Amino acid sequence: MSETLNQMVLSASALKKTYQDGVIPTPVLTDANLTVEAGEKIAIIGSSGSGKSTLLHLIAGLDQPSSGRVELMGQPFSELSDVKRGKMRNQHLGFVYQFHHLLAELTALENVMLPLRIRREPAQSAQAQAEALLLRVGLKDRMQHKPSELSGGERQRVSIARALITRPALILADEPTGNLDHETAEQVFELMLELNQELQTALLIVTHDLELASRMDRQLTLLDGQLHAVAHASDDQNQ
Repeated sequence: MSETLNQMVLSASALKKTYQDGVIPTPVLTDANLTVEAGEKIAIIGSSGSGKSTLLHLIAGLDQPSSGRVELMGQPFSELSDVKRGKMRNQHLGFVYQFHHLLAELTALENVMLPLRIRREPAQSAQAQAEALLLRVGLKDRMQHKPSELSGGERQRVSIARALITRPALILADEPTGNLDHETAEQVFELMLELNQELQTALLIVTHDLELASRMDRQLTLLDGQLHAVAHASDDQNQ
């Protein structure tokens, strides 16, 4: 493994999350532990309601754990102020969701530029970078189209370009192909793997798609509030 890949991007330790439903506490995560190294590809699988989205929200700093700790790029991410967490999130994390969450009134180009404009990067520089990424994801002729004028696969490609525009260390993807037909889902997933290789951006994907998950470096299942490595037949044979 290269020196780059040995760099720790994220570490989540003993994460617990309990929601209070009236007087009844509802534990969602009980002791979740996770590490992500630079360029690594990890899939998290689990049944609906197992806490996968809650885990992503804690990792992203969008919600606070009841206890435990999240470190991002060596910093105590979960313990920072909202403002500092927001800055780190914008700098080091990218997001891809099942539903693209593009702004309907903006073109594909403007949607991809947005994270850099939020950083107050000059418009000319932001546009050049956005155009380069949209070209890379195969949308050379669709840059001036609004989301309503794009297919589902094209909208997801715009979403991926937007997630990558800040050159994040880690992409968090919540069912990124769940709203696409099989062929389009395959194309989008292949694109994510290619960009992972090219840019050495780590991928943490929550998915119900076991075939997709099997093509990641590691597969983890979320069960009873804890993450467990998925055993493979070859692993059992080697033991």
